[in-house]
Amino acid sequence: MSEFLDIDGSVLEGGGQILRISISLSALLSVPVHVYNIRAGRRKPGLAAQHLKGIQLVGEMCQAKLKGVTIGSTEIEFSPGKIKGGHYMADTQTAGSISLLLQVALPCALMADGPVTLDLRGGTNADMAPQIDYMDMVFRPLLQKFGGDFSLKIHKRGYYPKGGGHVTVDVTPIKRLNSITLLDPGTLTNVEGISYVAGVLPLKMAYEMCDGVKQQLQSECEELNIQCYKEDRNVAPDNCSGIVVSCSLSGPGGASGRCTVGGSALGRRGTAPRDVGRQLGRQLAASLHGRACLDRYSQDQVILYMALAHGKSAVKTEELTLHTKTAIHVAELVAKTKFNVQSSDDHHVIECVGLGYTNRNLPAE
Repeated sequence: MSEFLDIDGSVLEGGGQILRISISLSALLSVPVHVYNIRAGRRKPGLAAQHLKGIQLVGEMCQAKLKGVTIGSTEIEFSPGKIKGGHYMADTQTAGSISLLLQVALPCALMADGPVTLDLRGGTNADMAPQIDYMDMVFRPLLQKFGGDFSLKIHKRGYYPKGGGHVTVDVTPIKRLNSITLLDPGTLTNVEGISYVAGVLPLKMAYEMCDGVKQQLQSECEELNIQCYKEDRNVAPDNCSGIVVSCSLSGPGGASGRCTVGGSALGRRGTAPRDVGRQLGRQLAASLHGRACLDRYSQDQVILYMALAHGKSAVKTEELTLHTKTAIHVAELVAKTKFNVQSSDDHHVIECVGLGYTNRNLPAE
């Protein structure tokens, strides 16, 4: 019986973030993990459907032995095997975030022994998680700097509370991850995005959210290309409204130095659509004024890739979120890497010398 690495699921963020990065690193590094006190401080402790399906998805991808993986469980064991390519499906059967399913499975898919197709069902545009459009518009360009990529197709939108969204993600595995250096954001070159409504909500709400963002960013950039539209009822039958924005910065060194800073927001009952846009615009303006190369929603997602990369990575960002601090804690515990955070009044730099992980599952070239 392999010895398990004990991970306390109640520390720092104390929620699903600990599970996602623990399971991904366990599968990648062949380190069996025992996670306990899962979501101990939440109103409903233990595994929710979204966490359960994420663990089962990665477990299937790496032929893992699982123990305690049931709804409400506060303690699990995960003993991984080899990561295999293939077609995998996961359905939260709730509005649980598809983006968070992708977060736990994507690193493993990149290090499989062949192409991976992920059919994921749940919420595409959920609160308390990046919208699926953010993953495509903002996180994907960042992943490309590490040398990874994916393609994404949205078949159906899923909103709270019904869910029912369906997304297919195709991933071609890679041999290794590159280190990245993002310390100078350069100048803002253009702003792109989408502002949408679905169901019976009027199109004017999309334009009002867009106007709110433009009010905050107009002085930053003349090129603001935010598409306002109403979702096709066949793709999005339920009511929802939201906005996703991506800011492209020039950076030094051509394409390799370009940065993408973004954010998203959902419409909320009782909040004027224009105010939803203004709030997102202020958040983006703060990132730009702080000369950040990463926004707060990408911060925690890059930690795993920095830990595995070949060479030293360094990224300049806003104040570290609790999710990012949690990701660093787990990466140092499981991957045995060391992160250094240099902080000043107006910015923070995260540094890590990666493990130099190589995908041994791929056939030798």
